[in-house]
Amino acid sequence: MTTPHIDYKDLFASTPTPYLVLGPDLVILDVNEAYLHATRHDRDHLVGRYLFDAFPDNPADPDADGVRNLSASMHRVLRSKEPDTMAMQKYDIPVPDRPGAFEERWWSPINTPMLGPDGEVALIIHRVEDVTAFVLAHAEQPQSRQTVSEWQAMETELYARARELQLVNEQLRQAHARERQVAVTLQEAMLQSPDLDNHRNVAVRYLPAAKGLNVCGDWYDVVDLPDGGFSVAVGDVVGHGLEAAAVMGMLRSALSAAVRALRDPAKAIEVLGLYARSVEGALATTVVKAVVDTRRRHISYSSAGHPPPVLVRPEGTCVLLDQATDPPLGARPRHTPRPKAAVPYAPGGTLVLYTDGLIERRGEDIDAGLHRLTDVLAANCRLSAEHLADTLLSRLGVSSGGHDDIALIVVRL
Repeated sequence: MTTPHIDYKDLFASTPTPYLVLGPDLVILDVNEAYLHATRHDRDHLVGRYLFDAFPDNPADPDADGVRNLSASMHRVLRSKEPDTMAMQKYDIPVPDRPGAFEERWWSPINTPMLGPDGEVALIIHRVEDVTAFVLAHAEQPQSRQTVSEWQAMETELYARARELQLVNEQLRQAHARERQVAVTLQEAMLQSPDLDNHRNVAVRYLPAAKGLNVCGDWYDVVDLPDGGFSVAVGDVVGHGLEAAAVMGMLRSALSAAVRALRDPAKAIEVLGLYARSVEGALATTVVKAVVDTRRRHISYSSAGHPPPVLVRPEGTCVLLDQATDPPLGARPRHTPRPKAAVPYAPGGTLVLYTDGLIERRGEDIDAGLHRLTDVLAANCRLSAEHLADTLLSRLGVSSGGHDDIALIVVRL
């Protein structure tokens, strides 16, 4: 018996279930007819766009969390390389031909990775079922059992069981690998940046090493300053595990307090260096701090042994901020003032801070990694902060984690 040839492209296009195909940078690469029908969008409107530019949160809904939940699921897939089934999700979608209008929608999504020859995530298959009609019908059902038909009662029971199953799945996921979950919770608690909510133009990413406890000494921070400016910082404590994370938490808090009081990035790092001498495990920590003066449009910065931030001009020219670099914390036996430098910026530019896991590769000179970084930044300088952050991780091959931990801040100026 001869096996018939299967045209998988036609199969994908004609399957009745809505599908999207995404790259690791969450750019839409393909979409089938069922998805176009479900969203009432044209192919040309979706293919080639960043997922969350095509489908942002509904600005009229203060409780909208579709982007946050779907983004979290996508990044779980990139890290774990395993499928991720989401709970039923309210995610309103833009109405075509009606700018600013959104339509209430409920979805049941599954995100599945496809691995490339190198074992890394090459594609994400986003499958959804539109369950809006079912959810809204359930919400509108009369409360009295006597007025509900047998079929409606069955639907109600099915809906309740489905919700319970989704809850159990979430609980099982959270209970899996208890030590890892405790570590993740600790890391997330220590990386809280309350001022970050004030900056829609700032994107942050934290990725633990692909192999490890999922907790480390890398950190990022965003701090608002009294004069209307703000500061950003990234740092890297030597080592991994809970001990490194604990040191990271102490240093991060100390630097945040210092810059609020002093505003000067070099003096803030000086204070941090003095404090680090009394913290076991803090020596050899690297950190870079930048203060963005939004009134005078300049950036002052200082670095303690850290890879240089990158300022991307609006036209795509990249400038390494490497004119105020000093040894890591504790490298000198005596206290020495830290250097500081400043550089002007123009609106539309981008500031990028990162830890070495983003650019360093084993057996390779760090300059090669810096060149890769600046090439990607120059080619994508007009992207939003969130889109650029995902693009960087994808193009540098670390969307699912690298050999080392990564902290990243992208600021659209």
